[in-house]
Amino acid sequence: MENDFETLIESFIKDNVGIADHFISHELSQHLKQNMATLLKQKKMVPAGTGNQAELTHDTNVRSDLIYWLDRAHHNPHEDDFFDQVDDFVKYLNRSCFAGITDYEFHYSLYQTGSFYQKHVDQFKNNTSRKYSMISYLNEDWKEEDGGQLVIYQNYNTKKINPTEGKTVFFKSNELQHEVLVTQQPRMSITGWLKRN
Repeated sequence: MENDFETLIESFIKDNVGIADHFISHELSQHLKQNMATLLKQKKMVPAGTGNQAELTHDTNVRSDLIYWLDRAHHNPHEDDFFDQVDDFVKYLNRSCFAGITDYEFHYSLYQTGSFYQKHVDQFKNNTSRKYSMISYLNEDWKEEDGGQLVIYQNYNTKKINPTEGKTVFFKSNELQHEVLVTQQPRMSITGWLKRN
């Protein structure tokens, strides 16, 4: 697993965007997708907003995905497996890069057909605790024509990333604008932020 951690960090150092293609195992991805399907059936996946606290707004012209926040208090074994892996990565990141990460937050994200998220950065105006964004994809056999790519803007360059199963993307939350293109298929991920108080 440390090889995947190192791949994520080394590619981040090289290009400001870390990518590890096999960060999440196929088995874990399948379990997490099943969790999402159950949550959707139970109507627990809710429309995502932008902003936080008093500034939270819901505008489907900006963002149209559904989310559900993960929490160890749910005692879901597969979500706990994911958290265990994140804990190990945070320890590795702090040890190797002195990142000082002290907390994190993650949610399921479901983009149903026709959904998107316009260009944005991942840090609130009134709270700078989010230091790194981290997205793990759960989509098996994703094709270019399925859309839903993550597009990251770096000065005059753009990086378009297919949301394929097992892949994790990692970048600084306050630096890179990015968007999710309109998806032609249901698109599933776990999206979150590594935080420093």
